[in-house]
Amino acid sequence: MTFLRLPFVLLLAGVLGLAGCSMHQPVALYQLDDGQPEQPKQTGGMAVVLGPVSVADYLQRETFLQRQADGSLTAATDGRWAGSLSADIDQLLVRQLAWRLDSHRVVLAPATSGFSPDVQVLLSITRLDSGVHQPAILDAQWRLIDRRGKVRDNRIIHLEERHLGSSADQVKAQGVLLQRLSEQLSAALKPLANQPPVVEEAPRKAAPVQVRKEGPEKSKIPLASPIRTEMEVFRF
Repeated sequence: MTFLRLPFVLLLAGVLGLAGCSMHQPVALYQLDDGQPEQPKQTGGMAVVLGPVSVADYLQRETFLQRQADGSLTAATDGRWAGSLSADIDQLLVRQLAWRLDSHRVVLAPATSGFSPDVQVLLSITRLDSGVHQPAILDAQWRLIDRRGKVRDNRIIHLEERHLGSSADQVKAQGVLLQRLSEQLSAALKPLANQPPVVEEAPRKAAPVQVRKEGPEKSKIPLASPIRTEMEVFRF
């Protein structure tokens, strides 16, 4: 009887072992492709503060989401983001803008004390996803604030990128979309590089108060006026 049970025990152990191996298969980790931008050549350059950068809530997780044909999102089983997707987006855009503007003075908000930017970029990313049969799509909006606090540009962006379907191809397509976004953003920033300096106006002096000089107060007592009568006075 023991001889008959032994193969069954070995078979069960083999099945459990295979199941354990399948459950512990390594999961691929993905990062956005920044396009390998070059380092800026000039030492200075245009001063830009990027941010705050607002990213949609559903993107603030490590789960790699897949867009379905009906518009729903499901978690991918073969991979996830290697860390914070929001942080990857910030770093990709900073490197891309620094290269395209040829400036070492592109920083993330909040800027350090004493940094006086030529432009501040307020950016909102409301969608960045893809699916096996769905293209990569990026929806974003930016506002450019010049050094005087005036809004110089306000634009809504919608970009799409086709891919081959695999998770790696989808991640690459999403990185290309962000590179295209930085290209359009840098084109909007360049005309604002040569702004005249802000001259602080000297405080205006208050106009002197003119005191009206009045003469001595006239007496309010009415003057006596001669009274004429019809009587005549005779002197002898």
